[in-house]
Amino acid sequence: MGQTIIQGETIAAIATAIVPQQGSVGIVRLSGADAEAIARTLFKAPGQQPWESHRILYGYVHDPQTQQTVDEALLLLMRSPRSYTRENVVEFHCHGGIMAVQQVLQLCVAQGARLAEPGEFTLRAFLNGRLDLTQAESIADLVGAQSPQAAQTALAGMRGKLTTPIRELRSACLDILAAVEARIDFADDLPPLDEPAVAEQLSQVLQAVSAILDTAYQGELLRSGLKVAIVGRPNVGKSSLLNAWSRSDRAIVTELPGTTRDVVESQLVVGGIPIQVLDTAGIREADNQVEQIGIERSRAATQSADLVLLTIDAQQGWTAADEQLYGLISHRPLILVVNKTDLVADRVPESLVKLPVPIVSTAAALSQGIDQLEQTILKTIHAEQLTASDVAVTINQRQAAALTRARTALEQVRSTIANLLPLDFWTIDLRMAIRALGEVTGEELTESMLDEIFSRFCIGK
Repeated sequence: MGQTIIQGETIAAIATAIVPQQGSVGIVRLSGADAEAIARTLFKAPGQQPWESHRILYGYVHDPQTQQTVDEALLLLMRSPRSYTRENVVEFHCHGGIMAVQQVLQLCVAQGARLAEPGEFTLRAFLNGRLDLTQAESIADLVGAQSPQAAQTALAGMRGKLTTPIRELRSACLDILAAVEARIDFADDLPPLDEPAVAEQLSQVLQAVSAILDTAYQGELLRSGLKVAIVGRPNVGKSSLLNAWSRSDRAIVTELPGTTRDVVESQLVVGGIPIQVLDTAGIREADNQVEQIGIERSRAATQSADLVLLTIDAQQGWTAADEQLYGLISHRPLILVVNKTDLVADRVPESLVKLPVPIVSTAAALSQGIDQLEQTILKTIHAEQLTASDVAVTINQRQAAALTRARTALEQVRSTIANLLPLDFWTIDLRMAIRALGEVTGEELTESMLDEIFSRFCIGK
C-alpha cells in the first residue's frame, strides 16, 4: 500500500457528468506512465504548438487505425509530479454529449489504458502522498455537497483543517509513548517519569479528541441532510404547506380529500442543512385501492423520517382522528403545525397547549408562518448555531468511529495511571490510541479499508 504507483498502469475515465445531447464540454481523463504517449497517438495539434506541461493544445482527436477524425478538442497535459495524482495526467476536453466522449474513451482503452475504478484517481493521489485520507474524503464530500455550508466544510477538510489537529494529537501521544518506553528500557539511566504532567497532557489530548467528536452529528446533517415528513388527516393543508415552503407548485391542491395519492418530495436547504420534505397522502380509512396504497406509503415515509410535521386544521381543531394519528407518531421527533390559522380568531386551540411538542401556526395558502416553521425545525434538531463560521470542519462516520476508539483507549490510559499500574500497561492503550488516530489520516490503514472508502467515489474522480 505504501509503494508508489507513479509509474503504474495508465487508467482512463470520463471525468464529467454526461447527459445525452446536452452539455457543452465533456472531459476524458488519463493518468499513468503512458498517458502522454497515448495522447500523442490520438491527438493532432496543427501548427507548431509545443507539448509542454500545464499548457492547453488545440487540435483533433483521430482514430489511428482509420485516420477518421472523432472530435475537435482541447488537450491539457500535466506531467508528474505537478498533477492531481502526481502521475502524468492528460485531459481531453471534448464537445459535450455522450458520443464524443465515449468514442475518445474507447480510443484511449484501445491504446492500452485501463478503465478506472471508482475513486481510483483520488486513491492514486492518496497513495502517492499528494493527499491524506481526510482530504480525499473531503473531495467526495465536496462533490456530493447539497448546500453551500456543506461545500464550505468540505473545502476546509481539503485544506487540511482536520488533518492538522489529528496529526498534532497523534504526535503528542507518540511523545508520551516514547517517554514511557524510555523509562521501561532505561530505568536506571533516566529520571523518574513525571506522572502528573503526563496525566495532564493526556487530559488535554482527550479533551481535544472529544471536541472533534462533537462535530460528528453536525457533519452527518450537512452531508446527508434531514428527511422531514408532512403528515395529517386529508385536506388539512399538507400540500399547500409544501408548496408555500418550497415556493413552487410541487403538489396538487384541491378541497377534495384524498387529492394526494402518493408521497411528493421536495429538496430544500434550511440553515445550511439539506432537507428532503415529503408531502404524504392524508392518513384515513379509505375504500379506494389507489388511495389505500398512497396511505400505506405515507405510513412508511413517516416511520423513516427524521422529523415529522403533524399538520391539523385550525378550523376543525384537535379531532379524534388527530389524536389517533398523534398516538401513532408521538414516539418520533415531532412538530405540530396548526394550519389555516387565517380562517380562525384563535390561532392555537387551548387544547393543544398541553402537548409536549413544539407548536407552529401557519397559513400555508398565504405563505405565512414558514419562517417560524424553519426556525422551529432548526431548534428541534439542535442546529440553531450550525453556521459556516461556527463549524469549520466536521467528521464523517468512519472518522468518528476511529476517534471513538482513540478516546476509549485514552480514557483507559488515564484509568491505568489512576490505579498505579506498571508502565508496561500504559503502552498497550497508548498504542491503540495512536493506531486509531492514524486511521483517521491514513497513516494506519488496511487495504480493505481503502477499498471500502474509495468505492463510494464516482468513476473519474
